[in-house]
Amino acid sequence: MAEDTSRRRGGGGAARRARRTAVSFDCAKVIDRRIPDLPVFSDDLLETIEHNAETVLEEIGVSFVENPAALERWKQAGADVSGERVRIPRGLARQLCATAPARFIQHARNPERSVEIGGRKLVLAPVYGPPFVRDAERGRRYATMEDFRTFVKLGYMSKWLHHSGGTVCEPTDLPVNKRHFDMLLAHMTLSDKPFMGSVTEPSRARDSVEMCDILFGGLADRTVLTSLININSPLTFDSTMMGALETYAAANQACIISPFIVGGAMAPVSVMGTLTQVLAEVLAGVAYSQLVRAGAPVIFGAFVASIDMNSGAPTFGTPEASQITYGAGQLARRLGLPYRSAGAFTGSKLPDAQAAYESANSLNAGLLSGVNFMLHACGWLEGGLVASFEKFVMDADQLGPLHRFAAGVPGDEEAQAMDAIREVGPGGHYLGCGHTQRNFQDAFWRTDLLDYKPFETWDEEGGRDTATLASARVAKLLSQYEAPPIDAAVVEALEAFIAQRKEAEADAFV
Repeated sequence: MAEDTSRRRGGGGAARRARRTAVSFDCAKVIDRRIPDLPVFSDDLLETIEHNAETVLEEIGVSFVENPAALERWKQAGADVSGERVRIPRGLARQLCATAPARFIQHARNPERSVEIGGRKLVLAPVYGPPFVRDAERGRRYATMEDFRTFVKLGYMSKWLHHSGGTVCEPTDLPVNKRHFDMLLAHMTLSDKPFMGSVTEPSRARDSVEMCDILFGGLADRTVLTSLININSPLTFDSTMMGALETYAAANQACIISPFIVGGAMAPVSVMGTLTQVLAEVLAGVAYSQLVRAGAPVIFGAFVASIDMNSGAPTFGTPEASQITYGAGQLARRLGLPYRSAGAFTGSKLPDAQAAYESANSLNAGLLSGVNFMLHACGWLEGGLVASFEKFVMDADQLGPLHRFAAGVPGDEEAQAMDAIREVGPGGHYLGCGHTQRNFQDAFWRTDLLDYKPFETWDEEGGRDTATLASARVAKLLSQYEAPPIDAAVVEALEAFIAQRKEAEADAFV
């Protein structure tokens, strides 16, 4: 840990002066929904799911494996603990969940980039976890740390992304036990948007908190990290993820409690059955976080895919997955918790029509189901095995329509356009009228990527498809990249901490 004098310099005059003179990239505000959520499930169905989820917790229970401390916490709270199986009396988990906040602020090192998670807000974050990357030039390959840095730069420059994410790809060229240091440093220095902490081992969660303590000049109970805690569905909470959750909850850092569901494999094939299991797992996970620290911020997560019953491969953008996304959103709101789900999901191997259809289905379901934190909003390919540079910018462009649609339809006098209708009258056109001249610049959403040129112009320019245009946009963005300002003393303290921690243990690649 760096000395206090170094940490206090994190928000000093040097950083402020650098920020005033630095190139700034436009970043849209967090989406504030002015449209209603789509209530797919009736109250009767939701009540049935809630009743059945409580029955699962009470009669079947959940397993907290290789975690004696968790078992003791549950025993003290009044649960029935037999071996590693925890049976939770009806109503206890919901009672514990009541202390979790309905919304919270995740602070960024640039205060203008801080985000509110919960309520009517929607925060968009990029792809998370792929071991492979793909681009048009080099194809599919194992990800490296340089690839990781490139994605962080693209995320920083993407107007519609509010969040830098976490493991945007898995840099396989670095030791497993040390790569989290380099990933965190990239998020901290190459972007000034909020980011996620490491969860692959409890000590790495502690490293994440300590590095943020340096970056922010002391945390003072502020929430500066959101981290993904996957439940080992069905109904199993492993010691690695729970150890990370315990670290983050104790430090008042946010956790996404997220069942990892592939319907038919990790949950029943029916929508109602899957939602019952999802709710039971979330109730147990959120309740446990509150046993660690009452009031710790958490997010109700639901990652859901269906399964191809012929090949066993996960499928995305399906109507059943959308129904679960809508239902989980309704359950999260009834529980009073922020909600994470959806993303630009696809099983396609390339950024093609399949990828576009499946991703659009999932993105729109996420918007209308009331998602508050959308991980995997851009860059996801091949069922999450691949992070694609081209698809990253394609998806990022399509997040713009979500912002516009969520804003709702204005109804003021200018929006009613009666003066334009009177001015043009029968048989005229609106291109030159006063109302059009006043509003044409902002009247319609504008793409930064797609091609709307006449055929002749498109043909003369090489007849480029969307993936080709996306490759060109990746190159353009990277050529314009400039790192956001950061106090050199903070970077020095972070690098010293990393060097000390890396030297303390041998490299491990498994």
